[in-house]
Amino acid sequence: FYQICRRTPGLAKKLLRRGIAKELPTDFDIDTHFNPRYQPWDQRVCLAPDADFFQAIRDGRVSVVTDQIEKFTLQGILLKSGRELPADIIVTATGLKMLACGGIQLSVDGTPVEPGRALTYKGLMLSDVPNCAMCVGYTTASWTLRADLASAYVCRLLNYMDRGGYKQCVPRADDPELRPEPLLGLTSGYVQRGSSLFPKQGSKSPWLLRQNYILDLMTMRFGAVDDGALVFSNGGDKAAPCTPPRSRETDAEAATASA
Repeated sequence: FYQICRRTPGLAKKLLRRGIAKELPTDFDIDTHFNPRYQPWDQRVCLAPDADFFQAIRDGRVSVVTDQIEKFTLQGILLKSGRELPADIIVTATGLKMLACGGIQLSVDGTPVEPGRALTYKGLMLSDVPNCAMCVGYTTASWTLRADLASAYVCRLLNYMDRGGYKQCVPRADDPELRPEPLLGLTSGYVQRGSSLFPKQGSKSPWLLRQNYILDLMTMRFGAVDDGALVFSNGGDKAAPCTPPRSRETDAEAATASA
């Protein structure tokens, strides 16, 4: 569904509109209330799998107003069209401010790390920051799908370092052709407001945050840990490119044994 939305947005809009029309009265103004300015998956798609939202509209228990807010009033909300909506309770659902790394202050050898200037390695480590992993899930599917892959990959990485006797692992973005791009490719207001504070993804693997579970499964579960972008060392020693440790166990077997 995501691929259809991104590759053929016109077709996706038609499919979505057709589905909505089946659930609403024939005289409902779909093009006013369910026809956003942006394309499908420019922002996350809000799903109603059992159609209870549309059922409530059909039953007259819910009304939809599409407009812009001018201001709050003593009685409710004044819209830019001049209409005033009376309200007993107003639930504010705007103004969300995201925090990179949950607001944790990172530093390397006393130098503060600015996440907005870093690139993400496989969507879970920061360039030039040693031994640090975080969780970034999918914006196009279940967040936990990628969280599971990230957890398994970190186990593989730790096992690899343990077998090789390494104390430190640092992602290095040395490719001169690598271009920084926004981490979350969405036009939602809360994403755009926090974009400068968040790490960037790179224009190609392994710095690219792909919204594709199958490809991530292959690279994070079964791909080589030593992919040329990681530099391993023994802490105070000068970091050098890693050499595969001698072991009869495969990374996958070691991860399973550790788990």
